[in-house]
Amino acid sequence: MQDDTPYLNQTTGFLLIAPMAALLAVLFLYPLGQTLWQSFNDQGITLRAYADLLDSTLFLKVLKTTLVISGTATVVSLLLGFPVALHLSRMDAHKRVPYLVMVMLPFWTSILVKSFALTVLLGYDGVVNTFLSWVFQTEIHLALVFNRIGAILGMINYVLPFMIVSILSSLLSQDANLGRAAEVMGASRFTIFRRITLPLALPGVIAGVLINITLSIGMYITPDLLGGRQDMMVANLIDFYTRQTLDWPLASAIAIVLLLISGVLVAALGKVQGGAGIAGR
Repeated sequence: MQDDTPYLNQTTGFLLIAPMAALLAVLFLYPLGQTLWQSFNDQGITLRAYADLLDSTLFLKVLKTTLVISGTATVVSLLLGFPVALHLSRMDAHKRVPYLVMVMLPFWTSILVKSFALTVLLGYDGVVNTFLSWVFQTEIHLALVFNRIGAILGMINYVLPFMIVSILSSLLSQDANLGRAAEVMGASRFTIFRRITLPLALPGVIAGVLINITLSIGMYITPDLLGGRQDMMVANLIDFYTRQTLDWPLASAIAIVLLLISGVLVAALGKVQGGAGIAGR
C-alpha cells in the first residue's frame, strides 16, 4: 500500500504557509512591484528617473551623507557593544537574563518616542547639559541634537542591541575549554583574547556590522527629528521628492536603489558563517 504521508505533510505545510504568503504578497510584493513600475513609468516607459539620479549632485551628496552617518553609528556601536557582549558571555546563564532584558529594553519603546526622549535628554537645556553645568559649576550648552551628532546618537540607541546580540551569539558558541587550554599553556589573557576569542567572534562581528548598516541606511524618523538640515539621508530624500516636489518616478527610483543596496547587504549577511541564524535571533 502506497504511503501518502509525504504528500500529506507537503499539503499541510502548504496550507499552513499559504495565509502568510498571501499576506506577504499583498502587503509587500504588490507595493514593491508598484514602486518598481512607478520608477519606469513617467507618461510612458522611460529611464528618465534613473538618468536624473546619475546626474543629481543632491542624490550623490545625500548618499554619501547616509553612508558616513550609518558607518559612524555602526563603528561606535561595535566599539561599545563588543565589551558588553564579552562581559555578558562570561556571566552565568541565570545572571545574564536581567542584563539581556536591559539590552533589549529599547525595543519596548517606539522609535518615534525614543527620538523625542533624546531631544529632552540631549537638548540645549536638556538633562545632559544641565548635569554637566552642575558638575562643572558653569553654563554648558553642548549642541547634541539637530545636527549630525544627534542623528548618530539616535541611530546608536536603536542599533546597539543588534550589535550586542550578534556578537554575544558568537561568543557563547565558543568552547570555553579553548581558553582554559591556552591558559594552561602559559598564554596571557590578552593573548587568549587576540588569538582565540576575537577570531572566533568575527562571524558575529561581521553579522552585527552588516545588520547595523542595513538598518541605518534606511532610517527616516531618527535623522529627521535629531539631525540637521545638512544631514538628510536617503529615506528623507524619498520623502522630499514624494511630498514636496511630487516627483514620484524619481522617488521610486531612489527607493529601488536603496532596496538594492539593502539586498546586497542582506545577501552578504547570508554568506557569513551563522549570519542567517544570528539575524533570525
